[in-house]
Amino acid sequence: MSTLIALHDLLQPVRTDATPVCRDGDTVTGFATFRARALSLADTLRAQPSTRYALCVDDAYDFACVLFALLAAGKEPVIPANATPGYLADLSGAFDAVLTDASLHALFAEAPLTEGTRSATIDPAAPLTLYTSGSSGQPKPIHKTLAQFNAEVHTLETQWGATVRDATVLASVPHHHIYGLLFRVLWPLAAGRAFDRLVSIDPVQLQERIDRCGGNAVLVSTPAQLSRWPALSGFATLAPAPRTIFSSGGPLALDTAREYAAAFGAAPVEIYGSTETGGIAWRQQSESEAWQPVAGIEVRRDEDGALNVRSPHLDHDGWHRTDDAITFDDDGRFRLRGRLDRVIKLEGKRLSLPELEARLALHPYVAQAAVVPLAGASRERVGALVALTDAGRGALRGEGRLALTKTLRRHLAAWFDVVVLPRHWRFRSALPFDARGKLPAAAVAAAFDARSEGVEVLAEARTGDEVHYDLRVPPELVHFAGHFPGLPILPGVVQVDWAIRLAAEHVAGARAIASVDRLKFMAPVPPGATLSLKLSHDAARRRVQFAYRLGERECASGVIVYRERA
Repeated sequence: MSTLIALHDLLQPVRTDATPVCRDGDTVTGFATFRARALSLADTLRAQPSTRYALCVDDAYDFACVLFALLAAGKEPVIPANATPGYLADLSGAFDAVLTDASLHALFAEAPLTEGTRSATIDPAAPLTLYTSGSSGQPKPIHKTLAQFNAEVHTLETQWGATVRDATVLASVPHHHIYGLLFRVLWPLAAGRAFDRLVSIDPVQLQERIDRCGGNAVLVSTPAQLSRWPALSGFATLAPAPRTIFSSGGPLALDTAREYAAAFGAAPVEIYGSTETGGIAWRQQSESEAWQPVAGIEVRRDEDGALNVRSPHLDHDGWHRTDDAITFDDDGRFRLRGRLDRVIKLEGKRLSLPELEARLALHPYVAQAAVVPLAGASRERVGALVALTDAGRGALRGEGRLALTKTLRRHLAAWFDVVVLPRHWRFRSALPFDARGKLPAAAVAAAFDARSEGVEVLAEARTGDEVHYDLRVPPELVHFAGHFPGLPILPGVVQVDWAIRLAAEHVAGARAIASVDRLKFMAPVPPGATLSLKLSHDAARRRVQFAYRLGERECASGVIVYRERA
């Protein structure tokens, strides 16, 4: 195994030429090729007038090449969280030029490959800027230096280097945030380990990647992705398992951690930290649900419960106060108790949203919960978005949504005044974590609005090959116009469209419709109706059967037949 080298020395000839950098299928690219490509690109970039470059490069290897080319050319890399036009427009003052996969290929064509033993010096104090959502949801710049990333790489190698050893690093996360950047790109580069060029998005692809690297792999993922994988094809037969599975971006549900422990002998290694602080602590829930500091990190608790951190990953030697509340265990580990900066006034009373979420999560029906203030009403209100446990899904199906809501409100009434309890509830199989493993407040709030196709999803519960929905039909739905004057009813084609769209969220390829068979419409659906929808998937026959009910009446049913994937 190669020894760890400093990030600012990566373009020096200190690695053997064949030391692996990137695996692309059966092809392994070595350090000589990586260094030559980065140096050639640095020559081209050095001659350009722009100083700050937004890196919107999705290819992990190309990203690594251009990142170090920019640093060698004395330019400043800016790494946006995503490359959507609106997001980049919000950041337009933060960069002078944008590099994408397409524009980068054009630059590579202009830059002849450097041969020989050329090298480049990179300043350890070279700046890099990343972005986080911030408490308001607006992009917030986090300015760091290469030396800070280098310190974190050393921490990771000290903590897990012996475990990871010479494994290939596989990932199901992008590299546009600090977790993916460190674990997928910078740490492997500094340690001389290959990282996979492509992203593994499901267990079948993960198995193929593991086989290609000889069974010796680690996985970098997030709770949002890991929570879905046990239900997907290939999970139960995944062998050999990754040597270690890393997870970050939020806490992994205990039920999910137990599924991985049962399947592979150990729960994923969860990393807790932030873009500002870097990694702070870790845990494996097969051993303990409490967090312990990463090697070299000091933590303490303020009087109000706030976590304070002292870390070599920061740009100063003092203590950094976070907005996360903690309590310590007797063994010196700590437990997270929510955020301190999410306190609102409701009906004249102060309400801590993290506390409400934590209390709600104590109920056996609740796997995870997110509570948000809801705008647009004449009075203040909050909404609770709940991911249900198996018991919760059973209660939803057996007792109904309204009874489940009453049960959870009674549970919360033991701690909160009834006037501050959530009045609006949505139930889901999982919370809407994004690709970085974060839970954006806007995504939670969107669960209480009608979807783009018009329907409101009140509840969703998946059991095996069946998915059950409670759907509300908004009275103002545009489809009622002219259908029919004086007696509006929901068109049947809209019901079929909703069934197809919802099925496609659970069944890969369901949008590739071959036919809709056995279609029946038995009863009209009026404005404001609350429908139940059952989707039953028959994978062997590539069919999804759907059935709508309004109370005890069956309204519509049919079978969606989809084509085999190419």
